[in-house]
Amino acid sequence: MALTVQQMMEAANAAVPRIDGARAQEMLAQGALLLDIRDAPELQKSGRAVGAHHIPRGMLEFRADPATDFHDPELRFDRPVVLHCASGGRAALAGKLLKDMGYSEVYNLGGLGDWKAAGGPMIEPLDQGM
Repeated sequence: MALTVQQMMEAANAAVPRIDGARAQEMLAQGALLLDIRDAPELQKSGRAVGAHHIPRGMLEFRADPATDFHDPELRFDRPVVLHCASGGRAALAGKLLKDMGYSEVYNLGGLGDWKAAGGPMIEPLDQGM
């Protein structure tokens, strides 16, 4: 039976705890990976959180699997992962994916705005000029 986006979001939100920006900052200070899964143009437009590691959502499976040539060593099964995107939907789905792949400590910060609202430090986008 085919799944709807609503059903996938419900499953993701049930599997991946949502945390606030203050908790995300605490976890990052304790060694968690802050993972920004937005696409590159989004980072260029709105900047990024200081300390965030970037893996676009479309490459996450390949970067998360140690058996691929594309594995990213920042992703480790023994390291908590805090995900964010622009508003939290992609982060929830990506978190569920990581859980399905065997990552046990995965959290959804929500969107970059949640990081900013909690006073999280930012790397602002470059002025593109004219």
